[in-house]
Amino acid sequence: MMLHQHQTAAPVKVPIDHAFSPYTDNGGTTLAIAGEDFCVIAGDTRQSEGYSINTRYAPKVFQLSNGCVLATGGMHADGVMLVKRLEQRLEWYRHHHEKEMSSGALAQMLSTILYHKRFFPYYVWNTLGGLDEEGAVYSYDPVGNYQKQKWNCSGSAGHLIQPVLDNQVGFFHHEQDRRNLTEEEVLKVTKDAFTSATERDIHTGDNLEIFVVRKDGVRKELYPLKRD
Repeated sequence: MMLHQHQTAAPVKVPIDHAFSPYTDNGGTTLAIAGEDFCVIAGDTRQSEGYSINTRYAPKVFQLSNGCVLATGGMHADGVMLVKRLEQRLEWYRHHHEKEMSSGALAQMLSTILYHKRFFPYYVWNTLGGLDEEGAVYSYDPVGNYQKQKWNCSGSAGHLIQPVLDNQVGFFHHEQDRRNLTEEEVLKVTKDAFTSATERDIHTGDNLEIFVVRKDGVRKELYPLKRD
């Protein structure tokens, strides 16, 4: 009997990837809605990386010294660094002009700061909320392009919440019902949207920090979200 030896193919050798990235995405979701004389900015507090939760309280929404509120999503470390830089520039402006910077001026300055870092950008998606003649929301991409809007949502659950805002705040597809929402109605939409998003997005949860900007000051509220 002759034994036939079968040749097996040699294992395929694949080069090992040793790439390094200075960036990471820490998940989470932020939202901003402008009203007639107020602005609501909110964000969850969960900081995650992949399938791991680093901490259940890492704020994404920061009250600035001029009365505006900045919501940052993406890489938490870059967001914290950007807030520190903005506060430094606001302090310089205050000492030089002896007044606070307006929300419109701050929106333009933030765009300039982000564009200046465009070759090694802050890995954050920013939403700025404040007041001018009425509530104002400015949304940004990482390199400084920005747009003034009435509402905006970004982050890991942004694709889930944005259609809700389009319908409930912008009255898309039922324009005959269009009106200006009250502060109480905006807060209810915000809480309901985040409560629903936590059921579908594992990177959003734990707590919801809500800032309400009015002419008489900024009010903060903490609302519990799903923790699993």
